[in-house]
Amino acid sequence: MIGSFFGGSLKISPKDVPAAAYDPPESGAPKLAVLAGGCFWCVEAVYRELDGVLAVTSGYAGGSAQTADYKAVCTGDTGHAEVVQIAYDPARTSFGKLLKIFFTVAHDPTQLNRQGNDVGTQYRSAIFYADAQQRQVAEAYIAQLDAAGVYKAKIVTRLEPLQAFFEAEAYHQNYAALHPDQPYIAAIALPKVDKLRAYFGEDLKV
Repeated sequence: MIGSFFGGSLKISPKDVPAAAYDPPESGAPKLAVLAGGCFWCVEAVYRELDGVLAVTSGYAGGSAQTADYKAVCTGDTGHAEVVQIAYDPARTSFGKLLKIFFTVAHDPTQLNRQGNDVGTQYRSAIFYADAQQRQVAEAYIAQLDAAGVYKAKIVTRLEPLQAFFEAEAYHQNYAALHPDQPYIAAIALPKVDKLRAYFGEDLKV
């Protein structure tokens, strides 16, 4: 399946994409990562499978509280992106590992302000970093992947400081698992989960 991911933008198998070279260990309480990679239903479905991930919540980041609702965000005029907030155990996984999944399975980081037929800034590729270390890990990994020529096009993922995370409406949470027969989920989300299982089976929850 080499080259088959993301319409051919990925040059090599996801399994062969290098791990983040700069991924300093974290310790202590669970950590949070906030990632935007198109429709949050699809990204959430991928991360719920990973070992070390404690919870995944769909929501919005990049805009104000006043317009952090689905109807407003879908206009593309609020500044928000659809995101997932990932709570993870740093003793079992790492921010760098979450980013590897982000760049190889969860979305296509070479598409600007879109994912497939979902078009608009609300579907942008972005990492909302919580602190300087997250920004440094993300910057270094993007540079590493670009230098390695992993993709046929340049990564356009934005790095944005996390000002606030706004939880999405209840009906969006765990949407893919609850609606596996919904046509969009069947066509877009579930194939990503299948790819995760195929290439990263050792990293999944037991």
